[in-house]
Amino acid sequence: MSKCFEIAKECYAALGVDVEAAIARLEEIPVSLHCWQGDDVAGFESAGSLDGGIAVTGNYPGRARNAEELRADIAEVLKLIPGKKRLNLHAIYAETNGKVERNELEPCHFANWLDFAKAQDLGLDFNPTFFSHPLAANGTLTSADDGARKFWIEHAIACRKIAAHFGKELNNTCVTNIWIPDGSKDTPYDRLNPRKRLVDSLDAILAEKIDKKYNLDAVESKLFGIGAESCTYGSNEFYMGYAVSRNILLCLDAGHFHPTEVISDKISSALLYLDDILLHVSRGVRWDSDHVVCWDPELQAIASEIVRHGFEKRVHIGLDYFDASINRLAAWSIGARNMSKALLFALLEPAKLLADAENSGDNASRLMLLEELKSLPFGAVWKEYCDRSNVPCGMAVMDQIKKYETAVLSKR
Repeated sequence: MSKCFEIAKECYAALGVDVEAAIARLEEIPVSLHCWQGDDVAGFESAGSLDGGIAVTGNYPGRARNAEELRADIAEVLKLIPGKKRLNLHAIYAETNGKVERNELEPCHFANWLDFAKAQDLGLDFNPTFFSHPLAANGTLTSADDGARKFWIEHAIACRKIAAHFGKELNNTCVTNIWIPDGSKDTPYDRLNPRKRLVDSLDAILAEKIDKKYNLDAVESKLFGIGAESCTYGSNEFYMGYAVSRNILLCLDAGHFHPTEVISDKISSALLYLDDILLHVSRGVRWDSDHVVCWDPELQAIASEIVRHGFEKRVHIGLDYFDASINRLAAWSIGARNMSKALLFALLEPAKLLADAENSGDNASRLMLLEELKSLPFGAVWKEYCDRSNVPCGMAVMDQIKKYETAVLSKR
């Protein structure tokens, strides 16, 4: 334990903050790492280029080309991230040893991922993949083509069964998130009937009851996407109503709203009506949504909303971005570490002093406290947390990534 950390503890204690309690609380908040950062959302179907409003920028050398390489990269990243972790899979990461259609996927096609999760002590989360497929060209769950819509319903049903299998095998609840890219590039004449079909499709998918101990269902909205600039049928209003009426999770993605909107302001509202919500933490830049998460004011606001109201057990935190313009392990590590930093910073707030100031109408003291926190020795606490987690801190993270790049990535 360093002298700097001891000084930091004293500084926070002067404001009534128990640093050790904050670290212990952080240890119980898992963050779900998204597998698709490592291979640019390619998956293992060899389906060709991405579609459905998804685009990956960059071609940095060393992309994982198969499941073995991807798992090796994830294992390396796990050495760089402190705290409790989960792994989020998309259906296109199935290992089928041949052609198996998405509506025919079974748990056996993810057996290697399940073994990996057990070996790494990870919980698993899951996502049906409703993009990059010929039958997604004219919509998925909203499609007017009965055959195409039936295919995608069957795919989602299969994915829920796979997720439940994960939950049982790991004794750790899997969150299954449904996101579809369906929408219209130009202004549609009829917005209602596609949404009616979406309701019917979702109801068919969720008809089979699965024990919530093993699987939780979530639905995710989006404001826009390439090819759906004028209308997205799965809007926030649609899914908010659906999630509340069906008692399932609402997924809030930080990059799926108007550039002036933030999801931090939506968390407390959603949790007044829902038991749990799912977060996909990303960083929007103008119209594009999937940049590496930075420790910026919105990320801090998200973390603070979770911590201040004790929402750790009700908010499932997952990352969702894909940057191929830089080293992919660095992208993973930077984003995940920033999420943990933001949570730790929130846990070190003097909650009683802030609440007392606000409740008494002393807004000047509230502002002063929030501003003074910015110059307290947070870095020493973060370093101590990393040391206890046996992960590097500071630029030592990049040193380890560069060694892996030289030894492994550069040879691909």
